[in-house]
Amino acid sequence: MAERYRTIPLFSPFAGLVAVESLRQGGNLGLHTDDDPAVVRSNRAQLCADLNITPDQLIGSHQVHGDDILVVEQKGYFEGYDGLISDRKGLFLSVTVADCMPLLLFDAQKQVIAAVHAGWRGTVAGIARKCLSMMQNHYGSRPSECYAWLGTCIDECSFETDADVADRFSADFKRWDEQRQKYLIDLKKANQAQLAEAGIPPSQMALSSYSTVLHNENYFSYRKEAGQTGRMLAVIGIVG
Repeated sequence: MAERYRTIPLFSPFAGLVAVESLRQGGNLGLHTDDDPAVVRSNRAQLCADLNITPDQLIGSHQVHGDDILVVEQKGYFEGYDGLISDRKGLFLSVTVADCMPLLLFDAQKQVIAAVHAGWRGTVAGIARKCLSMMQNHYGSRPSECYAWLGTCIDECSFETDADVADRFSADFKRWDEQRQKYLIDLKKANQAQLAEAGIPPSQMALSSYSTVLHNENYFSYRKEAGQTGRMLAVIGIVG
């Protein structure tokens, strides 16, 4: 049987913590795509069965490429949030991606989880930094006790942009490619820098070694597939 998802080794030492990213072999999990909604619901139900949770425990939001973050205290599907945080056991936070970066955060001391959708707009808006700040303000989290996984997204050599996007990034996270006459943006490096500046130790961060574009056989890529593609989920939760 084809592998439908991958677990995240960074989080494996923590008992009761579940953290995974789905693969395209698990089917399209995006609710806001052109696929048959019944097929998408079936794919999501299969992932939930694999994780030994019920579909109503899988919490998500219709993302809008912004920087709004919701404190989740009950089950539901929400509208307009690109980040979710919670300390409730039995709630499994998820973000939907197909080139944008998924970020999963865990405060090992306070038992707080977060799932963040960081595309280029969210990255420029500082959504990773904002998420940590909300965890601090709402739950008393300390960045020094947090762990962060920066998930599979479009890689730097594939993320071509013009100046209108590139100008929003500092020089540390972009480069000019003379042959292609395009700027190349490094989403992983930009978000990693935000988390490091906020105080998460480098030893408590891990970056996916995969690319949605270069490893398209296992991941959906909106850019490579010209918008006609599915979506993956990154999921984090603490068993209740």
